[in-house]
Amino acid sequence: MGLYKNNTELSRRGGRKLSRFSNNGLLFWVFSLAVLCFISFAVFGLGMHFHGKLERGMLPWRELQEDYIGHDFPDRPTKKPRRQRFFPCEVAFRDSVNFLIEPKDFLNFTQFSLGYMETEKEASHIDAHEPKFGGHQTFEEREQSFFAVNQTIRCGFVRGAEGFPSTGFDLKEEDKRYMSTCRVVVSSCIFGSSDFLRRPTSKLISEYSKKNVCFVMFVDEETLSTLSTEGSTPDDGGFVGLWKLVVVKNLPYTDMRKTGKVPKFLTHRLFPSSRYSIWLDSKLRLTTDPMLIIDHFLWQTGSEYAISNHYTRHCVWEEVLQNKRLNKYNHTAIDEQFSFYQSDGLTKFDPSDPNPPLPSYVPEGSFIVRAHTPMSNLFSCLWFNEVDRFTSRDQLSFAYTLLKLKRMNPDKPFHLHMFKDCERRSLVKLFHHREPSSPPPPRIS
Repeated sequence: MGLYKNNTELSRRGGRKLSRFSNNGLLFWVFSLAVLCFISFAVFGLGMHFHGKLERGMLPWRELQEDYIGHDFPDRPTKKPRRQRFFPCEVAFRDSVNFLIEPKDFLNFTQFSLGYMETEKEASHIDAHEPKFGGHQTFEEREQSFFAVNQTIRCGFVRGAEGFPSTGFDLKEEDKRYMSTCRVVVSSCIFGSSDFLRRPTSKLISEYSKKNVCFVMFVDEETLSTLSTEGSTPDDGGFVGLWKLVVVKNLPYTDMRKTGKVPKFLTHRLFPSSRYSIWLDSKLRLTTDPMLIIDHFLWQTGSEYAISNHYTRHCVWEEVLQNKRLNKYNHTAIDEQFSFYQSDGLTKFDPSDPNPPLPSYVPEGSFIVRAHTPMSNLFSCLWFNEVDRFTSRDQLSFAYTLLKLKRMNPDKPFHLHMFKDCERRSLVKLFHHREPSSPPPPRIS
């Protein structure tokens, strides 16, 4: 009995202890669970609270941004897409100009006599129209000008009758005399202060070329003044480094791009004694000897005209869309020009053609190498006349002009060499055009 009583007492005490232990553990776990729930609720609830605030805050910003745009505030800056990069490729020039020899029969291309109209033929033209630099060409005269035969054509510098003012591109007599002595020419132009003066890399130009090649930069008076303030003041002979600055007065077009086509295409007219010429846009700096260029792209290929293909586009249809997309020119004027070319036989470039007439229908026209042969001069005049008649976007008219010239003279070849754009990039260093100055902000009264 005593043992049973003792055991019972111990059991009761152990039960009370176990009960107290169980109650305390339960309270501990309930409390811990409550704390965890509170922390979780606080964290997730706070996150939801801030998330809701951010979302609500973003919507008014979009609305404010639209309000800003509607009230002439600046747009929110957007990240520009990365431009595709293009690189030069190796060109196998000769080691030195000392080894250059002009092929004896090089200039034995298609021969005919090409004259240029100095004034309008008929008084009716002058009475009906104000004289213009490109002249007033009828459609019949335009068609006839594409034949490679003895003829006199309009090719810029057309004057009006006596008593009419100059039609433009006026030069000093001393500059004309200098230009008449040039046999090989490197030329460029800057009009309307659109660019900085990029001097040819002198250390890469041979002494022979420095003595025998004319480097001529055509500028207007505004550009001359701007260059002088930037430290590019001509010396007493009109030179800034290798460039001879020739000032043009009375620009023939209000469109500076169209004015720039005069020295670009009509080099043979500005330099009447020249046999070869190289044209480069003012955004380019020449880094190769001009005689090596003439040897490589003309003499070695048996060509009388050399120009590179465009780096991305090959079809005129693509070029038209790009010009309109970037608002390069009045869309209606582009459409009128393009419709006319299609009606006169221009077709799309066919990359699958095993024998295409050209590697590309779109040139990169910033660099041109020419021998001043009759066919080369005729093509330059025809191309200029298209720019004069239509838009200044000369890439639109290149293929049409060349293909029509070939079509109308099937037995008189024109040896044009279209080289790769990566080769062009190896000849020059490319810069961006000068950014146009922003107009001053309006005064608030």
